[in-house]
Amino acid sequence: MYAITFPAIDPVAVEIGPLAIRWYALAYVAGILIGWRYMVVLARRSPAGVGPGDVDDFVLWATLGIVLGGRLGYVLFYRPGDYLADPLSAFALWQGGMSFHGGLCGVVLAAVVFAWRRGIPWLALGDLVGAAAPIGLFFGRLANFVNGELYGRPTTAPWGMVFPGAGAAPRHPSQLYEAALEGLALFAVCAAFVFLLRGLERAGLVGGVFLAGYAVARMAAELFRQPDAHLGFLIGGATMGQLLSLPVLVCGLWLVLRTRSR
Repeated sequence: MYAITFPAIDPVAVEIGPLAIRWYALAYVAGILIGWRYMVVLARRSPAGVGPGDVDDFVLWATLGIVLGGRLGYVLFYRPGDYLADPLSAFALWQGGMSFHGGLCGVVLAAVVFAWRRGIPWLALGDLVGAAAPIGLFFGRLANFVNGELYGRPTTAPWGMVFPGAGAAPRHPSQLYEAALEGLALFAVCAAFVFLLRGLERAGLVGGVFLAGYAVARMAAELFRQPDAHLGFLIGGATMGQLLSLPVLVCGLWLVLRTRSR
C-alpha cells in the first residue's frame, strides 16, 4: 500500500544552550501577533466604538484567556482523573495539553470583562476576535502536524501518511484538514462577512459566524481524526471534540439569528 512518509521536522525550532523554542510556541506567538494586527485593521472599520487602542490593550487579556482557559479546559475535559491524582501537574504547561474549547471560554470571559471595564460593546469586540481567531487556528494546526500529534484515522487514500508512534498503517493528515477548514476556509468566510456584507455593523454577527463555522469545521474534521486513546468514542460514536462543539454551534447560530431579528 502506498503511503507518504511523515517529514522529519524537528519540533524544536531554535535551541540555545538549555533554552529550546518549539514550533508549537512560535505558532501561538505568530497567531496572536498577526491576529492582533488584523484586529487593529478591523477596528478602524468598526462602527461600534471599539478602537485600535482598545485592541492593543486587549491583546494581553486575550493571551491570558487563551493560555489559562486552554489549559484548564484540557484538564477538565480530557484528563480530569489524572489531574485529580496529581493536581500540581496541571500547571506543567511545558508538558503540553491545550483545549481549543477551553481557550474559547477563556477569551470570551476576558472579552466580556474587558469590554465592561472599558464601556464598549462586548459583542462588537467579539466580532473582531472571531474574525481574527482562524489565523491562530491555522498556525496551531500546522504546529500539531509538525509535532506529529492529533493524527487521523487509518486510510487507504493515496495521501495517507505514516506518523511516528502511530503504527505502520497510513493515516489521514487530519491536522492539515483542520488547518484548511478551521483556518483558511473559516478566515475567508469571516472576511467575506466583514468586507463584503458589512457584518461589523450588526454586533454579534461575525462572532456568531465564527462560532458556528468553527463548530461545523471541527465536527467534520473529527470524522477523520483519531479519537484520544484514553477517551475513544463517546455518546453515539461521537468524539469529545464533536460533543464540545455542539454548544458552540448553538451559541453561534443564536448570535446570527439574534442579529437578523434585530
